[in-house]
Amino acid sequence: MTNKVKSLVITGFGINCEEETAAAYRLAGADAEIIHLNDILLKGLAIHAFDILNFPGGFSFGDDISSGKVLANKIKYKQLPSGKTLLDEIKLFLTQGKFVFGACNGFQVLVKLGLLPNVSGQVEQEVTLMRNNSGKYEDRWVHCLVTPGTKTPFLKGITKIALPVRHGEGKLIIKDNLLRQQIIDHKLNCLTYCDAAGNPTDEYPMNPNGAELNCAGLTSPSGQVFGLMPHPEAFLSLYNHPNWGQMKRQNPYISEDGEGLAIFKNIVRHIQQSAQRR
Repeated sequence: MTNKVKSLVITGFGINCEEETAAAYRLAGADAEIIHLNDILLKGLAIHAFDILNFPGGFSFGDDISSGKVLANKIKYKQLPSGKTLLDEIKLFLTQGKFVFGACNGFQVLVKLGLLPNVSGQVEQEVTLMRNNSGKYEDRWVHCLVTPGTKTPFLKGITKIALPVRHGEGKLIIKDNLLRQQIIDHKLNCLTYCDAAGNPTDEYPMNPNGAELNCAGLTSPSGQVFGLMPHPEAFLSLYNHPNWGQMKRQNPYISEDGEGLAIFKNIVRHIQQSAQRR
């Protein structure tokens, strides 16, 4: 019998999507444990007993300074009882072939830590996420297109996906043209805003924030770190969708899984299959 995949879901300091994220993994067949960040930072709880480390959405530290920045700095600089930082432990976690996921505020944290896109491999911040072009918080459903050939197993077999966004600072800014081209060449811009027909777009509100490259999500070169602005954990059931009634009438046999659940099923299946090959 295959051991269950173990998913660690971080909470605390204003994170508020931990229950939905844990539910996503449980529905996907994994064990999920919600852990307050202080249990790691102050009490020394080790992340290495888990297969996936998750940074959910929310408003960590009230989005003061900029979204995700304060939480990223705690992870980067706060010494653990061991004398290391949590970022040191995450780097080791990744060398063991494990995975890191972040949605919305979690994506902002991963970007500001330098874990995404991490083109240089030095875990230094290369891009940022800034205030939406609309100047306001965006709470709407969007369509996203998966970049063909992207490495991350989180998106395997998905071509287009509908998900909700809920953010005020989701506009990706890339520091220079060289980095922009590297992101394109390595297919790290793994998820782009598109219209209902699947055409990438910079038009508002289909692109809700004005992100460069119409970016809705990034992956690291290895595919192990994946972050996105939309909330896949908020679309675990067909009935989460505001238009589920019409969708059901048009296709009575439509799956009752929400499209977001596929992302979590993908990574759980990938880890299970990798374990069986070892």
